[in-house]
Amino acid sequence: MSDIEKTEFRLPAGAGGREPNSAIDPLAQPTDFELETNLRPKSLDEFIGQPKVRNQLDLVLTGARKRGGAPDHVLLAGPPGLGKTTMAMIIAQEMGTSLRMTSGPALERAGDLAAMLSNLMEGDVLFIDEIHRIARPAEEMLYMAMEDFRIDVIVGKGPGATSIPLEIAPFTLVGATTRAGMLTGPLRDRFGFTAQMEFYSTEDLTQVVTRAARIMDVPIDARAAEEIASRSRGTPRIANRLLRRVRDFAEVHADGHIDLLAAQQALVLFDVDELGLDRLDRAVLEALVVGHGGGPVGVATLALAVGEEPSTVEEVCEPYLVRAGMIARTSRGRVATARAFRHCGVTPPEGVIGG
Repeated sequence: MSDIEKTEFRLPAGAGGREPNSAIDPLAQPTDFELETNLRPKSLDEFIGQPKVRNQLDLVLTGARKRGGAPDHVLLAGPPGLGKTTMAMIIAQEMGTSLRMTSGPALERAGDLAAMLSNLMEGDVLFIDEIHRIARPAEEMLYMAMEDFRIDVIVGKGPGATSIPLEIAPFTLVGATTRAGMLTGPLRDRFGFTAQMEFYSTEDLTQVVTRAARIMDVPIDARAAEEIASRSRGTPRIANRLLRRVRDFAEVHADGHIDLLAAQQALVLFDVDELGLDRLDRAVLEALVVGHGGGPVGVATLALAVGEEPSTVEEVCEPYLVRAGMIARTSRGRVATARAFRHCGVTPPEGVIGG
């Protein structure tokens, strides 16, 4: 049986997850991993953004607490970096239970899932990241577990195989997916609550940056926080990452205080422009606008022009470029818009989209 990642989530007892009375080096600085853990909100009240999801989820959890039972299974869908894993941790924290974490690709066989389900305690939260990539045998076992809190374990092979029913404790499954359309209908229908995570506004991301800077004990001006937020592509994970890099710049080239000028200089140094585009995004735009006259161009041709895999261009660059109004997807290929021409310093030709 393959190894399965099993993690029990517990709130950090002190800075960096240390116990309150453990010896602490006064000169030690928290690592980026420790900072990432500390930056995660621990309750729905602390969670910034996603107001509709927070209100709906608060209703689901409050109702479950009043009934004294486990809440319905929850499906969290949305692009990477919007807080799906954090939301799963909050669900466990709000219900006062443990969180077991794994991922869809780790559940290759039904036995992998059976081992995890049999170890759950009553009320536990099981979080499966990228649940759309779960193997089919494990998915079929999950159907019965979600509905009847029971699984059938097959012992033996061939005509002598025996099915042994195994009762499991009532639990809450929290599934996260970046591709809700790849979920099978039977699996999607078994979730009692589905939440669609949306990209963040600049105002919400400014609050995220300000909160993170306060936790990191980094002084930051309001305009600098807004500048970082505006270049974060609507994603808190990117906002926190950019803040750490701006912090590094301010500590090396300034007095550690992040003002607007320090933020702008740091973001230029790390190749993040005013729209949040990085080096690869701009390379794709230039290949489309300058190299191919605005298209239409196939994604494989664009990937070849920038020296990347087609899947990288399609899954990493293209979603934000489409959302930012830079690229349009047509039946003949990718087409640059007037905004993309202007961003590349080229006058848009007549008839171009958005011209």
